[in-house]
Amino acid sequence: MRKEYIWEVKAHNTPLLKRSCSHCDSDRFYCSEKFRMNAQKKNIDVWLIYRCIKCDNTYNMTIISRTSPESINKELFHRFQENNRELAWLYAFSTEIRKKNNLEADFDTIKYEIQHEQRFIENLHSINDDTLSFKVIYAFSFQLKLSTVIRNCLKLSSKQLDRLITMQAITVHGKFLEKKHRVKHEDIVKISCEALKRITR
Repeated sequence: MRKEYIWEVKAHNTPLLKRSCSHCDSDRFYCSEKFRMNAQKKNIDVWLIYRCIKCDNTYNMTIISRTSPESINKELFHRFQENNRELAWLYAFSTEIRKKNNLEADFDTIKYEIQHEQRFIENLHSINDDTLSFKVIYAFSFQLKLSTVIRNCLKLSSKQLDRLITMQAITVHGKFLEKKHRVKHEDIVKISCEALKRITR
């Protein structure tokens, strides 16, 4: 049975928000990983609290607005109350939530690592499969290019990657790779083993 290799992209921090501070000249806010909840009459509001990177002034990003407690999942409600870190990260990376709040993230501020088989290319000569298959685990999306992941994990130069693309040796879900392709969770990347051996000799 053909082996499927795993490339796991792990973010080390949430993205900063691009927002002008009303108390200083800063234009970036960091996620505090804490929620604020407020009950008015029979409705609940929930915000994710951000703080200015310079003066610590707060900004509340709306998560739930004027919603009855009964309509909120009990487990979700409890996670809000407990300031669940994983949940805070989920919302901090959410494109949908940012759009609802008319906000933009600074993805250049994210530090990350990619867990993968470190000596893959060194052991490539011992692999006899026609095609190599890789699954990308990408829990939090921050507009990372798939070409960057491939270069990092296979230790390729830009020129080597360009050769593979020109040779149409890389596919993602059956379509030939384009350099502009952004990583999606559980992307399946297939690479011609023969082509990879040829360009890495």
